[in-house]
Amino acid sequence: MNSKEFFEKYKIELNEQQREAVESIYGPTLLLAVPGSGKTTVLVARLGYMLFCCGIQPEKILTLTYTKMATQDMAHRFSSYFGKEMASKLEFRTINGICAKVIQYAGKEIGKAPFELIKDEKLSNGILSAIYQKHTGDYPTESDLKGVRGLITYIKNMLLSEKEIKELDKKENLPVSDIYKEYCTELKSRSLMDFDDQMVYSYALLKKKPEILHHFQEQFEYICVDEAQDTSKIQHAIIALLVKPNGNLFMVGDEDQSIYGFRAAYPEALLDFKKDHTKAKILLMEKNFRSNGNIVAAADTFIQKNKMRHAKHMVAARNESSEIKLIPLKNREYQYEALAKVAETCKVSTAVLYRDNESVLPLVNLLEKKQIPYKIKNADLTFFSHRIVLDVQNIIKFALNPYDTELFMMIYYKMKTYLNKAAATKICSISQARHIPVLEAAILEEEIPENTRKNCKTLKTHLERMLSENGEKAIHRLVHSMGYGEYLDKQNVNDNKIFILKAIASQETTLYGFIDRLAELAQIIKEKESGTNSKFILSTIHSSKGLEYDTVYLMDICDGIFPENVITNLGELSLPERKEYEEERRLFYVGITRAKNSLCIFKSDKPSSFCRELLPIQYEEFIVKREPTASKFGAVPKKRSAKVVSEKPFYSSSSHSKNNSDNLEKYQQFCSRLSYEKTVVHKTFGTGEVLALDLEYITIRFADQKRKFSMKSLYEREHLEM
Repeated sequence: MNSKEFFEKYKIELNEQQREAVESIYGPTLLLAVPGSGKTTVLVARLGYMLFCCGIQPEKILTLTYTKMATQDMAHRFSSYFGKEMASKLEFRTINGICAKVIQYAGKEIGKAPFELIKDEKLSNGILSAIYQKHTGDYPTESDLKGVRGLITYIKNMLLSEKEIKELDKKENLPVSDIYKEYCTELKSRSLMDFDDQMVYSYALLKKKPEILHHFQEQFEYICVDEAQDTSKIQHAIIALLVKPNGNLFMVGDEDQSIYGFRAAYPEALLDFKKDHTKAKILLMEKNFRSNGNIVAAADTFIQKNKMRHAKHMVAARNESSEIKLIPLKNREYQYEALAKVAETCKVSTAVLYRDNESVLPLVNLLEKKQIPYKIKNADLTFFSHRIVLDVQNIIKFALNPYDTELFMMIYYKMKTYLNKAAATKICSISQARHIPVLEAAILEEEIPENTRKNCKTLKTHLERMLSENGEKAIHRLVHSMGYGEYLDKQNVNDNKIFILKAIASQETTLYGFIDRLAELAQIIKEKESGTNSKFILSTIHSSKGLEYDTVYLMDICDGIFPENVITNLGELSLPERKEYEEERRLFYVGITRAKNSLCIFKSDKPSSFCRELLPIQYEEFIVKREPTASKFGAVPKKRSAKVVSEKPFYSSSSHSKNNSDNLEKYQQFCSRLSYEKTVVHKTFGTGEVLALDLEYITIRFADQKRKFSMKSLYEREHLEM
């Protein structure tokens, strides 16, 4: 069957770029596919083309996907085109799946049974919990265990050296290296391995046993890899072994959509593809069939400013239709009421997307109270077991029961008592012996320094006053007056969870009601049926990847939350910082490109560098002549603060005159041509390189020195050539 007959028989319609990808069969090929470009259709069509046009035996083809669900979807899509019988002859596997096959084969060849794979999460959690407690002295919460497990996965998937593992100790403020070492030793002593060990062991077998490697190289002469940007370093290494030098590797991905760095995704493999495969071809699929033209154009302009990427442009197959909407809000918390109203009248698939699971909890709380139907994807319960959340609950519970010595020992050093452990233990003994409140015992104990007793008396007063306050005011008091906020600062902990707790507490009139509501919410989310038919969907951006919705609302797009780190000078970033910053930009890009017809972004009173960059003209309409006021639930947390624009620039669109409109367009064009590391020519100082820029200022490095200019001045006087 020739290609013309193949495409006609199976009614497959492809554009030029897609067809080139389908017909690229031999040698190493990297296909870079932008969002909505028909990647899965091309992959499936290419498999059919290999079988029916190239005469390749199905048993010789291995198709690797990121998840089990993706393998099932790929097999189903193939069956719908070419039938179940042919699909059954093809090998669709996850990388863990092929690793299991390698280990099974090696066991038979070597005559040694492999370690047992841990499939019971309770077993691995029990082992890890005991080790965590041994090395930290604290009993781990569910949130702690999830964090440590993520670090262990990262270590194994990134093939970190002992030195690199040790460096995590300081970064995470946790004895990661000791926990990791003992965890691996404990599994080995029990002849157990986890899913990450499965890859580590398989990689070792393929490297050390040539006969095993040869067997699989001969078995699978053609390897296709989907979602290559999400593949980890060790997974790429395994694939590189399975493929013969300059063998038939077809890798599909897009480094612009790599958003799983915390899981050790390794997009650098895509950037180094030609370096690693000397005869490699790089193909592009740049046409987006999903989103309207306005969304595609804005998203492409945004992602172009990332530097760690291949040169490509996403272009729209659809015409421009509705504009991207920037929705002004007085305060961040107003988005919950606005979204509840959207949910009430939702007629088409509408997704509310957010960076972190905790962001949506106040909205879930409101929807439940109003009995508005919704669907939530991959809800996470670790918020409720996070140490900040537990601390706040414990302080409130202690206010409600000031005799509870166990609670006091959990919180005394997190507030302004200035008691040492010995003194805290002693007053707890006195409290129990005399049946008096713990802080009363501290106030009466003369061996405790006078200033410390005064602190305990002040704290006692605060706790008593909390009893007559609602949850929101009580949380404000314990953070700002009782020392808990200072404790968080010393721990360098992002206090966004305090905002979420206040937002939930604002719906309750008593402390008892707030504590009960947190427990109810955790239960509601745990039991929420995922199969509901509601068109109103709540999802993290990570969970929305690969999906599309008619309408998308993006929540919490403000500096300090998303992006978490506000960068004022890109030129000063280290390589790891640059990688982290660009991944956050990619996450925003993925969120934008989930929308088919309508994209709406909430703009609160907080600065938003992402909104300003995506929609410069609309964003300037919301800049006010004063610094933004804090939300009633507290200021947005920031690690690095951006420069606050204190007045409207000369190009503000507040006027509707034609001259001003023309000036706006020209200024926007001027700004869009500038970017970090761009070479420019100044009429006075000559050739230079852009180091940093925002809407007001630009910093350029010339041969003699760095110089900072007003953007307004450069634009008006036409001093800069590009």
